[in-house]
Amino acid sequence: MKSFYGDLKLGILGGGQLGRMLIQESINFNITTHVLDPDPEAPCKDLCSKFVRGSLTDYQTVYNFGKNVDLLTIEIEKVNVDALEQLENEGVIVYPQSRVIRLIQDKGVQKQFFKENNIPSSPFKLIQNKADLLNGNFPFPFIQKLRKDGYDGRGVQPMKSKADLANAFDAPSLIEDWIYFEKEIAVIVARSENGEIKTFPCVEMEFNPEANLVEFLISPSTLSSEILQKADELAIMIAADLKIVGILAVEMFLTKDGEILVNEIAPRPHNSGHQSIEGNYTSQFEQHLRAIFNLPLGDTRSIGNAVMINLLGEKGFEGPAEYEGLNEILKIEGVYIHLYGKKLTKPFRKMGHVTIMDNDREKAIQKAKLVQNTIKVKI
Repeated sequence: MKSFYGDLKLGILGGGQLGRMLIQESINFNITTHVLDPDPEAPCKDLCSKFVRGSLTDYQTVYNFGKNVDLLTIEIEKVNVDALEQLENEGVIVYPQSRVIRLIQDKGVQKQFFKENNIPSSPFKLIQNKADLLNGNFPFPFIQKLRKDGYDGRGVQPMKSKADLANAFDAPSLIEDWIYFEKEIAVIVARSENGEIKTFPCVEMEFNPEANLVEFLISPSTLSSEILQKADELAIMIAADLKIVGILAVEMFLTKDGEILVNEIAPRPHNSGHQSIEGNYTSQFEQHLRAIFNLPLGDTRSIGNAVMINLLGEKGFEGPAEYEGLNEILKIEGVYIHLYGKKLTKPFRKMGHVTIMDNDREKAIQKAKLVQNTIKVKI
């Protein structure tokens, strides 16, 4: 591997906000970054050393891009895995590995992995199309998830009654039992090439019910030490079983009877770890770099109470983005704003996030609610 003195090229597949924040951290390591993304106005385009416009799912485009970097990573799972596999065969380092990305891309294969490795998850069945669903007599309520291409809450359909069947996906899907949970929680875990593993403190999440996106995140969790230890152990078990190199986000349900079920995993920096930029001694983005370059993993302890709010585009607005209430929230102590550089807003589009820090957990939550009610993304 080349040195960190300007000649080390990191390729990033995807030029969105995750790539943007990864580049911001890469600058501290003096890493040259190349980015591939189909959007000519991608958030990364003005921050990276080289921006290549092209498809993430086209074999030749991904292959040609990967041949010109020393190490290739992702900020989105929807990429051409065959090209990554060929690049690995030719000696290009790809982290997370192509086999891990292939597994994650298919939620059905992901659930089979959980089952085969004794990782607790909700009961499920696989179907091929809408006809299978209509003929399956699945007891309501249940969840239908597309096996492929679901992202940011899309590709998930709650089925509460027969009336909802009209909206069912007509594609290979996963049918999951409806879980009556107490909380949704997440653990970010990192594993380096030499097998070192570290977790970030467990966080609690609240979702926007309409968009199915994380709207509100609290770190660290104040659940019992027994539950936190169980969540931590599950994240470590998954990272070890996968032998992943890089960051892995593990989203889980805490059921009403105190059990933990793994919902989904993502092999990249994740929305449930954004608060770590200000809230932890090492951010998830720095930790990902440490892991993929086989450096010692950083200190993941929380610095204080952190609450993260996603800035989503307001309903009914689509066009050039304007941020209402920005001046007001920046007057509040402990508020850190991150805008993603997206010129156009649309309903529920992730436009940025705000992290609120306070030594007092309840004060941090109160400030977060004030911020949430004050800042709006409109046109």
